[in-house]
Amino acid sequence: MKEEKDNKEEEFINPIDPDKVAENPAFLPYAHTVGGSVIKPIDKGRIKGLALDAMYEQTNVQLDQIRKQVELLAQQAQKIHDRVEISEKIYQAEMSIKPLIGHEYFLYQRKNGRFVLSLIAPEEWGKSCPYEFEAKVKLLSDHTWDVLD
Repeated sequence: MKEEKDNKEEEFINPIDPDKVAENPAFLPYAHTVGGSVIKPIDKGRIKGLALDAMYEQTNVQLDQIRKQVELLAQQAQKIHDRVEISEKIYQAEMSIKPLIGHEYFLYQRKNGRFVLSLIAPEEWGKSCPYEFEAKVKLLSDHTWDVLD
């Protein structure tokens, strides 16, 4: 009878397919028990793609800020250039007055092409102004002229 028991034990066949049994379940890339945590493989291409998108967005924002700053600097440079041009015209113009800093004056051009600096505004001449109005200007403290109109 003992022999029969030993034969039965030896004849035990595992009902689980050996291809579906892991020798080291701890090293599986997925959970091997019901209570195990879900392990998802990392999509490295997607992570890199998202990082690249974020990088491009940030650099574009920064480049736009720099473009705006450059445009502002260009506008400021143009204003300074315009002030130099008008200042040259005024200092070559005929003046019967001594301009004071912070006061407004009017620049006119005569028919012969020469410029005249005056205290009289175009509307104060009456019906006809003898000169062609160029600009309303103000003398700044650095002795350049700011064009007001």
